[in-house]
Amino acid sequence: MTTRGGAGAEQRGLAPRAGRQSPAGGPGGPPPILSGETSDEVLRKLELTVRRRLDGLLQGNHLGLIPGPGSEAGESRTYHPGDDVRRMDWPVTARTTVPHVRQTIADRELETWVVVDLSPSLDFGTARCEKRDMAIAAVAAITHLTGRGGNRIGALVTTGEQVIRLPARAGRMHATTMLRKIVATPRSARGRRGDLAAAIEMLRRPPRRRGFAVVVSDFLGEPSWERPMRALAVRHDMLAVEVVDPAELELPSVGLLTLVDPETGELLEVQTGRRALRDRYAAAAEVQRAEIAAALRRAGAAHLRLRTDRDWLLDIVRFVAARRRGASGGALR
Repeated sequence: MTTRGGAGAEQRGLAPRAGRQSPAGGPGGPPPILSGETSDEVLRKLELTVRRRLDGLLQGNHLGLIPGPGSEAGESRTYHPGDDVRRMDWPVTARTTVPHVRQTIADRELETWVVVDLSPSLDFGTARCEKRDMAIAAVAAITHLTGRGGNRIGALVTTGEQVIRLPARAGRMHATTMLRKIVATPRSARGRRGDLAAAIEMLRRPPRRRGFAVVVSDFLGEPSWERPMRALAVRHDMLAVEVVDPAELELPSVGLLTLVDPETGELLEVQTGRRALRDRYAAAAEVQRAEIAAALRRAGAAHLRLRTDRDWLLDIVRFVAARRRGASGGALR
């Protein structure tokens, strides 16, 4: 329930002092990163989960990033005056007695960069896993969906204490190594705030070839990240993955609760048995999430919200399917 700002206790949303709550992941949740498991075991479980449920569902050609007709053969269509006669599809023309031309697919190499926010506000979870685990699972799914056919993927990991740059390379071995390094990223000490805006700015400069940029965070606190994200969206296709825990949206009625902000160390006692307090908290949280969604829209980023109490793979499938339907209808890029 952590945020990096806000005027009141209801809006800050703090983590229980007793420690992080991260029960084992359910059937639809990612495997939690527990102290009893090595990073290799966690990644093996995560890879099996992602591949089993995403293989064959979302793979497909992406549009070329360089202007031009492409070179890979596609479908045929009826000839129209002005079409290049060198692209005539003579077998189809002979079979139908109607002139047809062969379309081509501009399927070229894609470079994807992921900015992963692992600041202390993500070291919290009250459902199937911590928000940190959900962020890593989202990176694993993105890697699986974009890392084929010679495509390259890299990452910038911000923790509040440092920014780790993992260069973009192709191949499954690189993707596994990148995920292993993200999983092994040490947690920051309490009282440290991650600078998401600086990490996004590092991705924007120096300028890179046009590609796909993904930002995975809870986007809490002051939206200083909006301006660099808007500048990044001018050149790249942008996706913002917002990670949310249900306790950040509604306070449970558990009596007197001692809360601590992991990024400032501030303590606060809240009487959650008061219905009026819980209602004010829910209203403030709704306003906060609406402001985050509005800022992401202004920045020109597609918005995917993943919750620690939901089947995140199903949410990803639905999101990508909706994007493809919109793209085919001209509604989305």
